[in-house]
Amino acid sequence: MSSTMQIDSAATARTTQIAQIIQKRRPLGQKIETVEINLKTLSAALRQLEKQRDQLLDKVGDLGTIGRLREIDCSAIQRSIDTELAALNSLKSRFSRNNLNIGVVGRARQGKSRLLQSLTGLSTAEIPDGDDQHCTGVRSNVHHNSDVGETYAEVWFHTERSFLDEVIAPYYWQLKLGSHPLTIQEFADIPLPELPKELAEKRQAAAKYDHLCRYHQNLHRYRNVLSEPSPRRVPRHEIREYVAQDTLDRRRIYFNYLAVREVKIVCSFPNLDIGQIALVDMPGLGDTGIGDEERMIKTLGQDIDLVLFVRMPKSTGDFWAKEDVELYDMANSALIDLPIKEWSFMVLNQIRGSSDNRRNCESLAATISEKHIDVQDFIIADCANSEQAQTEILDRVLHYLGERVEVLDRQYASACQDRLIQLQRTVAIELEKAKDAWRQASRDDWFPKFLELFGKFWNDLTRELELLSSSMISERDTDDKNFKSAVDSAIAACRSKTGIPELEEIQQKCYAAGVYMTAYAESLHEVRTHLSKQFLSLDIALKESLEQAKSRVVVILKTHGKLEKIAEGNGSEFLKQLAEKIPENLAGLKLGFQTLATFDLQYRGLVQHRIIRHLDVLTPNRTTYRLEGSFLDKWIEDIKAGGIHTSSPAEKIVNNLFKAQAEAVNNCEKELKTLLKEPSQAGFAIVEEFVDRVLRAEGVRTEWQIFLQEVASDVWIDEFGTTMERTQLRRDWMQRIGEVDHLKQPDALNFLR
Repeated sequence: MSSTMQIDSAATARTTQIAQIIQKRRPLGQKIETVEINLKTLSAALRQLEKQRDQLLDKVGDLGTIGRLREIDCSAIQRSIDTELAALNSLKSRFSRNNLNIGVVGRARQGKSRLLQSLTGLSTAEIPDGDDQHCTGVRSNVHHNSDVGETYAEVWFHTERSFLDEVIAPYYWQLKLGSHPLTIQEFADIPLPELPKELAEKRQAAAKYDHLCRYHQNLHRYRNVLSEPSPRRVPRHEIREYVAQDTLDRRRIYFNYLAVREVKIVCSFPNLDIGQIALVDMPGLGDTGIGDEERMIKTLGQDIDLVLFVRMPKSTGDFWAKEDVELYDMANSALIDLPIKEWSFMVLNQIRGSSDNRRNCESLAATISEKHIDVQDFIIADCANSEQAQTEILDRVLHYLGERVEVLDRQYASACQDRLIQLQRTVAIELEKAKDAWRQASRDDWFPKFLELFGKFWNDLTRELELLSSSMISERDTDDKNFKSAVDSAIAACRSKTGIPELEEIQQKCYAAGVYMTAYAESLHEVRTHLSKQFLSLDIALKESLEQAKSRVVVILKTHGKLEKIAEGNGSEFLKQLAEKIPENLAGLKLGFQTLATFDLQYRGLVQHRIIRHLDVLTPNRTTYRLEGSFLDKWIEDIKAGGIHTSSPAEKIVNNLFKAQAEAVNNCEKELKTLLKEPSQAGFAIVEEFVDRVLRAEGVRTEWQIFLQEVASDVWIDEFGTTMERTQLRRDWMQRIGEVDHLKQPDALNFLR
């Protein structure tokens, strides 16, 4: 196999490996998202626990209990939760990215930009170098996309608020200039405060002040982009206008970079088979811009998978300086849970020709450990040489990432997981304090009295409900007065308001239809629908009759059961509310109240079908009162012969309608009279079933006792008002503790299982 084929095969394998790593990361990111939700829920539950604790302090009279409740403190736990939520968010972002990100870090004029140019194929037009002066503080993310075609950039601008808070305010704080401007107009209109005397003599402070002056003096040149929407897509030839302060020929005419937060450059790298990677151009350190170091640390911690430190030794001799160690220490602080040694390389930039610094590169490599700059390895290469940048640097670090990134991810995540486990233990300790804070009150103080009162309640309730049942047995075979009155009223209305059209109206129908039979059919329909409508009022009567039966039960529950404080209203409403108060575990008792509360008598279910069958006589194709053909023929013959017929077809129709309507009403009346006992029988039946379920069923007496313990302070206010209220408060407290306890279970906060 040729060397070229071997290289191509290795590149393809690496591309596949990186893609697999990115894909393997995603499930971990999804698990972390679930843990985030659980942790937020736990935090909310702890806040509710403390809120309930604060409320209890005013209601609990026992000083010992109050003292123990005050000892419960979840504030430290909440701070830990906030910290871990931030850590989890960083982890989730890390494991959800579509790229492996390599950050390039170095002080100004060390070859960092040249290395990026060599790796990406971009030029100084897109990645300015710092031959003459410091580069800008704009962070650039360079993404490889082999299918991108023409290189372009996406530019994110500061808003006016983020510009003032994140860029300008730190200068005011560090340089002790007083309160920073609150609006962009204020920054433009008010001259900068003078640098305090104690800082004016310090060169670094003076340089930083000059940097702030640059923002202030040139505000009019870049202010307009602070209100621009982000991101803005710009073509390749315009990128430099947003990342540099000067043109390629060193004319300082660009100022947009002062308002730029971040730039993403999308291009095709020279090595097309490197896979899904991105290079992050960190701001060159050593500039006087305040905030660059903090932004670098934040970026490294959140967005970078591997760091390349770039250092160019001087050809005349060099050593590891204080600034090199400080830079390393800053990077090392970005990820406390993962030592920088595990995810960094030192690139020693070799210069060839008359300024060859190879020997000094080797010298720095030999002494790197003496300064405790611990990296995975060092690489000596010419950053300006594209071939060396690819083979000596990029290939090497990608190979390392391919082999180690999964291990590094797990190592990084395990530190967070360990803290979550410790957090769960801390919550458990605090919950034990919460459980012990309100020790179980002795039942000896109130339970004997409760048993006495419950016994009387049971005797009174059973006696009165049994008496009611007996009374309703004697009434069930009697006509229900309410329903009978409604039936009589409906029948009277049917007879007084027949709905039969007047003779003239029927005659008009005949003219309009042109056929007497059609007019007759239409009239039958009208009379039938009018008649059936008169019986709809029976629905109200049925409901009222049944509601009266329920109300008789409710009166007993209120007066003899003393349950008037448990629910409101009367009849069905009272029963429904009481059923809702009964816990689900008291199923028999709850069912008894639900059944009685929801039982209903309806006209359409009990009466309607019985009425409808008696209305056939008013239905055209089923009526027995017809307009016979012989009658019509004879009437026509009489008219032709000049004779006088005593009854016209319209008169015949009216006559038939009266007969049919009367027959229907009479039959409906007979049918309804057979139903007059139905409401009484239905009322007795449902009350009897209620008594069966709440008094006679197996175990229901115990269910009553359990339920009444829950509401004893409302039933027997004088005897248990305070005692039972405290019992309920404690029960609610223990329930709240149980909710928190459930949320802290090991699996709830475990994303590495």
